[in-house]
Amino acid sequence: MKQKPTIIDFVEHYTHLYEDHVFLREKINNVWTETTFGQTRAIAHRLGAGFMALGLEKGDRVAFLSQGRNLWITGELGILYAGGVNVPLSIKLEEANDLLFRICHSDAKYIVVSEQQLPKIRKIMPSCPNVQKVIVLDPLKEYAEKEIGIDELLALGDELLAKDLQSFKARYESVQPDDYANISYTSGTTADPKGILLTHRNYTANVEQAHSVIGADVDDVMLIILPLDHCFAHVAGFYTMMSYGGSIATVPVGNTAMATLKNIPIAIREVRPHIMLSVPALARNFKKNIESGVHAKGPKVEKLYNWALNNAIAYNKEYWNRGGWKEGWRYPLMKLFDRLIFKAVRENLGGRMKFFVGGGALLDIALQRYFCAIGIPMFQGYGLSEATPIICSNSPGAAIFGSSGKIVKPLELKICDAEGNIVPDGQRGEIVIKGENVMAGYWKNPESTANTIIDNWLHTGDMGYITSKHPGYLWVVGRFKSLLISADGEKYSPEGFEDSLTDGSVYVDQCILHNNQDPYTIALIVPNKEALQNWVKTKGLDPATEQGQRAMLDKIQAEVDSYRAGGRNQGVFPEPWLPRALAVLGEQWTEQNHLVNSTMKVVRGKVETYFADRITYAYTAEGKDLYNEKNLAALSPA
Repeated sequence: MKQKPTIIDFVEHYTHLYEDHVFLREKINNVWTETTFGQTRAIAHRLGAGFMALGLEKGDRVAFLSQGRNLWITGELGILYAGGVNVPLSIKLEEANDLLFRICHSDAKYIVVSEQQLPKIRKIMPSCPNVQKVIVLDPLKEYAEKEIGIDELLALGDELLAKDLQSFKARYESVQPDDYANISYTSGTTADPKGILLTHRNYTANVEQAHSVIGADVDDVMLIILPLDHCFAHVAGFYTMMSYGGSIATVPVGNTAMATLKNIPIAIREVRPHIMLSVPALARNFKKNIESGVHAKGPKVEKLYNWALNNAIAYNKEYWNRGGWKEGWRYPLMKLFDRLIFKAVRENLGGRMKFFVGGGALLDIALQRYFCAIGIPMFQGYGLSEATPIICSNSPGAAIFGSSGKIVKPLELKICDAEGNIVPDGQRGEIVIKGENVMAGYWKNPESTANTIIDNWLHTGDMGYITSKHPGYLWVVGRFKSLLISADGEKYSPEGFEDSLTDGSVYVDQCILHNNQDPYTIALIVPNKEALQNWVKTKGLDPATEQGQRAMLDKIQAEVDSYRAGGRNQGVFPEPWLPRALAVLGEQWTEQNHLVNSTMKVVRGKVETYFADRITYAYTAEGKDLYNEKNLAALSPA
């Protein structure tokens, strides 16, 4: 393989190297199917030739809107083999304007779409005059104007390969490392979304970098829960697994988002993955579901479970320093309870899981300790799309809980202050990187490109620090430019508290802190009503009454106060920044109301705008009262 391969070079090399090994796994008609590396290459060739026969020229953009499936992966490879540029679109984009902007801004000439997503495309097609063809991945009885089925595209490809194989080969061999592979759009939380230009070499370089921190064995199976339109699924998922000779499986998509979520635990049990890609929000759900199951077995089982859990957490410490002679007595007990208790827990997650990686948001240290204790370490990683995306990751044998992981090699990384100066060891600042994984820029947006990439250094906008005690590891602590600012100008990053509260309490589902030069910090809290109602009932109260609702508010306040002096979590976070008023909300933050992005990460600015009235109210004397009418109303039965 070339020293700086394209994705085409990469795929040709590894699909020949692992020709007969399984690469793709997909559930069709309730049966899991298997596609080998060699078959994957053959399908990609057919699709690539089909795009050429359809008229796709080198550099043409193809918008791609589909749920995760084999044809997503082979379809993208087909676009790349034809010299095209994939424009992956999230299926969670519901508004016509969101899709329309991306399709028109990218100058897409073709659209690939699944039947499930086709109605969205048909609705906006009159506003997309530059789109020449719409390729539908599922067979239809009737096709609208400009639409063709995937079978027709494959037939066109077969005809071209039979008549003029050399022209197809010449096309994909003409692709260069610096040619664009993707235009990956940001979520557009503050303005129009920006199109991140990722080259072939961005991807292959980041896979090479990923090898310095992430390992897998031949024939390992990875279950990808994340959307395939994100480059994290590309690099950490199918390209990295391809390079190790492993396989990937996708979660079967239901008719609704909730149906797809319900398919996740089923897919885990059936696929029995060795590795998973997830996000912290889903990991928290796994944890809460496990604990609910234990609780249902009664107080004796729950007590034994908690003792075994705490014993393992005490032994593992921060992972890098686990064990030691002082904790040696815990080891045999840990192994005993692992067989008696945690093995059964792991069976619910397939029984073969080696580890899983969390990306997309900060991962609370308590969550990392928890999953390590039950024998399935969840490792924090960090990256962003502009870096294609992996910058660092913890992994088996090389992890420090609380850190974001070991920095990939080769990569230059520095921590800078607001003026761009490198800060001293251990001091927080903006994470700035330079390497072959750094994007080519933003599509048709030179101003944003110039503000983000300065002298070949990518300014991430994220805040972190590195220390000489653990060289090569990075700690990410929040956004560099979205800090809380107190009335006296002091700054604080809120993510640690927010994640700790939601991870550590079954009564709080979502939380963000707010302080924009205000007299005190407030917390916007989405409660777990079911857990609170069940708790109130154990106290002999009716959750439908005001007395019951006041008790629920007391419970939420107690969870927050656990971080104050005398509480079980005292000293974890600076007390002056703890919230002095709570705004309890009756509405979940979801992708549907645009308060959560595609990786299930809360979009802080949108939440603050959406609930601006509650924020203002919380800074009044009435709103500061825990039992105010708005908090009580949020907990009333639906």
